[in-house]
Amino acid sequence: MSLDQDICYLCKEDLRDPVSIPCGHIFCSICLKTYWDHADHTGQYLCPQCRVTYNKRPNPRRLQSSRSSYSLRHSEPSPPAPPSPDYNYAGPRDVACDICIGKKLKAVKSCLMCLASYCEKHLKPHYESATFKRHKLVDEIGHLDRQICPQHQKGLELYCRTDQMCICVLCTVKEHKGHDMVSAEQERTDMQQRLGATQAEIQEKIHDRVKQMEELKQAVDALKSSAQRALQECEKLFGDMLHSIERMQQEMAKLISTNKKMALNTAEGHMERLGQEIADLKRRDNELTQLSRTEDHIHFIQSYHMLLAQTDAEELPSVSVNPYFSFGSVTKTISELKQHLNEYSNEELVKVATTGQYTYCSVHRSSLAPRSRDEFLQRKFLCFSVF
Repeated sequence: MSLDQDICYLCKEDLRDPVSIPCGHIFCSICLKTYWDHADHTGQYLCPQCRVTYNKRPNPRRLQSSRSSYSLRHSEPSPPAPPSPDYNYAGPRDVACDICIGKKLKAVKSCLMCLASYCEKHLKPHYESATFKRHKLVDEIGHLDRQICPQHQKGLELYCRTDQMCICVLCTVKEHKGHDMVSAEQERTDMQQRLGATQAEIQEKIHDRVKQMEELKQAVDALKSSAQRALQECEKLFGDMLHSIERMQQEMAKLISTNKKMALNTAEGHMERLGQEIADLKRRDNELTQLSRTEDHIHFIQSYHMLLAQTDAEELPSVSVNPYFSFGSVTKTISELKQHLNEYSNEELVKVATTGQYTYCSVHRSSLAPRSRDEFLQRKFLCFSVF
């Protein structure tokens, strides 16, 4: 059989490895194979052009082009069609056309009857041929195998509310007989209404959460400011305490120095008087020694009574010295003050740490439903200031 047709009905390009089917129409071998592969699950094979139905997949017959036709196409080739822009080719996340050969274009529609996706070029038969008028086109979707009943290999058109699953027409005869069933479109409409209510509820929750987020941000900012103020005040108070302790140290050092000076002056005065008395006593002792050596009895008697009278007349003052004197009382007082300060500071720090351990932010899950929006916010989001 000679070939008078040059264009494939499916790919709209020059025929490549042309084959014919019993109705006489001719297609590219790969185009026809791809087209009928998608019809294997139905058991019916249609001619893409005249829509003649074959219950058994025909065996296409290979054809050879006539010499003149071959010479015409190869000696005077028509200019090739401009390649599609790169953005029209299907990417990893795009739905690809099931008919395209080689590098596939993006699908623009999917047919729920053919269970195939088509690019703009290969979708034309669905718009131009009356055979496809009953086919249902939807926006391109992937995994068309999910649209088929795995048991009966028919399209899923119904929804069983009893079993909550999509079913085909044959499922209603046996597996889902007597169940509450509606069309998939009706169930979608009902679910769409419930979806709207659910979406409105979610949006309300989003609004509440956004408001809680803003309140939490404000609380965090307030916490940071409060902590910074407390830190600055504590630094100032501790600085004042250090200055007070330094001043107390200086006053205590001055007091110790003054007492030391007074004690030294008193001791030095006593030492000076004692030195003078020692000198006087040594002088008298010397006079008594000289008197004891005189040979003049009258002089001895007269001088003895005079020297003895002077010695008896002068009473030497007694000097009392405390051998255990020290500034231990001062150091003891300072030590007690230090211990008291440590104990007081530890106790106060424990009090601050105990009373200051507030839960800054907590999430409360109540089993009882809140009676108002304010109660809802109060239960769900609790914040306390640390200071």
